Amino acid sequence: MREIVLDTETTGLDPLRGDRLVEIGCIEIFNRMPTGQTFHRHINPERDMPAEAFAVHGLSSEFLADKPLFAQVVEDFLEFIADAPLIIHNASFDISFINSELDRIKRAPIARDRLVDTLLLARRKHPGVSNRLDDLCSRYAIDNSRRTKHGALLDAELLAEVYIDLIGARQSQLILAAESRDIRISGYGEMPRRQREAPLAPRLTDEDRIAHRAFVATLGDKPIWNEFLGV
Repeated sequence: MREIVLDTETTGLDPLRGDRLVEIGCIEIFNRMPTGQTFHRHINPERDMPAEAFAVHGLSSEFLADKPLFAQVVEDFLEFIADAPLIIHNASFDISFINSELDRIKRAPIARDRLVDTLLLARRKHPGVSNRLDDLCSRYAIDNSRRTKHGALLDAELLAEVYIDLIGARQSQLILAAESRDIRISGYGEMPRRQREAPLAPRLTDEDRIAHRAFVATLGDKPIWNEFLGV
């Protein structure tokens, strides 16, 4: 099954008050494994960058000034996500910004029934504790040392790892791998080995064997080779 792990960065907290999208990062996973396919764009928000938002993600108005508008990346974005479920941490936040941008250019919104909210999943699995992305990385021993600031693509990569652990898919993969190993060791399910119709002729000559025994005789009273030669 194809799924898309998605994260965004914005100019603030509320698209209804003029805050805009500035970055989208997506990671494709298939059967709960990252495929290496990604989508990543910085977006010109057509407005200033509040200091509070800049402190979170470090994307300045100057950096974003020459980046494309959302309308210029929307086709690539929609093509990448296609009709796959969207895995998002605190999904209502990100999807409200994406749908606000879609509405701004008169495009249909993304249906909320496509969303898988990892924050809700984490709260059910780990009630009564903080379930921020950093907390979940620590809980599942996922290295987030590169996350000195928020970044949509990096956060999507980390969330993909968290999601796989959160739903128990990594443990299932380990169990399947162990079962597969046991099957191979026990001899069941192995690929049939092809046998030669006629064995290869031995390459050792009688002279080789005599020379080897003479060499072994120079190795002392109890050379280990004697165990193989049956001496």
